[in-house]
Parts: sequence; C-alpha cells; structure tokens
Amino acid sequence: MENLVIAIDGPAGAGKSTISKLIAKNLGINYIDTGAMYRAITYKCLKSGIDINDRQKVVDLCSRTEVDFVDNSIYLDGVRLGEEIRTLEVSSKVSDVAKIPQVREFLLEKQREIGKRSDVILDGRDVGTHIFPDTKYKFFLNASAQERGRRRYQELVDKGQTVVLEDIIEDIKKRDYIDSTREVAPLVKADDAIEVDSTSMTIDQVVTYISDMVRRIGE
Repeated sequence: MENLVIAIDGPAGAGKSTISKLIAKNLGINYIDTGAMYRAITYKCLKSGIDINDRQKVVDLCSRTEVDFVDNSIYLDGVRLGEEIRTLEVSSKVSDVAKIPQVREFLLEKQREIGKRSDVILDGRDVGTHIFPDTKYKFFLNASAQERGRRRYQELVDKGQTVVLEDIIEDIKKRDYIDSTREVAPLVKADDAIEVDSTSMTIDQVVTYISDMVRRIGE
C-alpha cells in the first residue's frame, strides 16, 4: 500500500505551513515544509557570506549541505533550525535561491526521499505539479496579497520584529512574481488541485475543510 501524500501549494504568506502542521496533527502524519528547506539554503548562504546572485557558489554550497526533516523539524547540517530562517532578510532572498534549477533538483530528491518514508503532508510552490504530481490529494491555498501581507506582518510583530506592513505586502507581491515566472517548476495551481481561498476563513475552518476533503477523497 502506498503512503498517503498530501500536497498543499500556494503563494507566500497563504498560511500553508500553519495549516499543514495542524492537518498533520489531525491525521497523525508527518509534516514537511519544503519552503523551509529553501530557507535553510538561503540562511546558510547569508551566514557564509555567499552572494545569492552568484548561482555557481549557491550550487556549490548545496553539494556540501545536508537538509532533512525529523519529527516535523528542519535540520541543516545536523542542527535544528527555528526562527532564524523566518526573518525578513531570509524571506526577501529565498525566491531568488528557489529559482535556481540545480538547487531545486537537489532539494527535490530530498523531498521525494522523505515522502517515501511515511505518510506525509508537504507544502510549497510545486508539490502537486512537480514533486508528487501523481498524488490524488492536492490543494492550492490562496488569499489576497493584502491579507497575506497582514498575516505575515502580525506574525513578525508577535515575534518582536520591527517591520512595516507596506514593505511586507510589497515583498509578498515580489515573491509572487518571481515564484510564478521562474523557468523551473513555477508556482501554478495543478489542474486537479482543489483551490481554497482563505482570505475570509479562519485557520480552523481551513484545517477542517481540507481534512474532510482528504477523508472524502480516500473513501
């Protein structure tokens, strides 16, 4: 029997990580945040003083990097990462790293490998279109840019960061553009994905809706 693989795709700030973690808990399965894997590479580049625009150096860094998910937490070179990959500095650079084809290939193999170990829910930009295109459990989570910016702003303020709402919204729009226009595996809704517009929905409503749909599809 094949493992259960749930794909949650969508743009930056749509709440994919929060929703996916809660669904994973609901269904008793593992959660993999594919975006966090790109953030980890971006974070390492910044810590190592590597210019994000020097593609070859970023690719070389991947070859000496280990990224994994264990117990729903991301590990970079054996060290568990947390809020250090959620800063605005990392957020503003991650789309540029994610559009490098060799970086995507490197992490794609990691993601498929993790997905084969057990039942999983993955969220990202291209899970249903590129990483696990054959899974029947595909969702595209969306919300307006203003709402996504407001949520991200509140999240950063709650963590004690000083940020400007307009800057966050502009960053969201910029990431949308980069993610949807990149050459390899751009952000796009899979033809057979169920779209969920969460602009006026609560987190609990989205979690309940997707969990119910997964059960219904599996019947």
